[in-house]
Amino acid sequence: MLHKTKGIVLGHVKYGESSLIIQVYTEKFGIQSYIENGVRKAKAKHKMAIFQPLTLLDLVVYKKTNSSINRMSEIKVNPPYRSIPYEIIKSSIGIFLAEFLNHILRGEEEDNPMMFGFIHDSLTYFDQKEEDYINFHLQFLAQLSTYLGFKPSGAVEILDEVSHYHQIKLRPDELVKLEELLANDITYDLKINGEQRQQLLKILIHFYQIHSHSFKEIKSLRILHEVLS
Repeated sequence: MLHKTKGIVLGHVKYGESSLIIQVYTEKFGIQSYIENGVRKAKAKHKMAIFQPLTLLDLVVYKKTNSSINRMSEIKVNPPYRSIPYEIIKSSIGIFLAEFLNHILRGEEEDNPMMFGFIHDSLTYFDQKEEDYINFHLQFLAQLSTYLGFKPSGAVEILDEVSHYHQIKLRPDELVKLEELLANDITYDLKINGEQRQQLLKILIHFYQIHSHSFKEIKSLRILHEVLS
């Protein structure tokens, strides 16, 4: 049976000589895997570029009961990004967010339209934002927990919770900035320095690790730190 849905590409792996298995977070079905045959051939119907992480898609998909891998009947990029793939800071943040979402959304196989809408609209906003976007990943992580069901009451709760599992401390100025981050939405222009940025990201990642058993080491984190330093 065919279904229309929006989707956000989280990643892909090569399959066979010319195919891909694409991990997509969909509006209607949560996390789904789709196989696309022949995409790595020169005359492929769909180019590999549209399956890069965080690409926003309009899809018509097949959905078979008890099938772990389905197929896409129609694929359209909507809207196409104008800056995320082409600007080094934005693309580095995007690669990190795609890997983060791949971990944190694993097992989310039911529709969650509010969370999908938040992720979709946040990425569109990030792509359109022309300045002051260096802390977008922090703002995104700070707000996403609301839709996953473990929104913290404040900075002190996060610090107390993380401190039980990790040896981490925040200076008073960092705690104030974490509270400021949590109290505002995705459009807030947070003013922090590089050291504060690294500390806030570290504690937010630890916080998500505590609440997600599928969370693994984020390989793109080192590159993100280098680009933003």
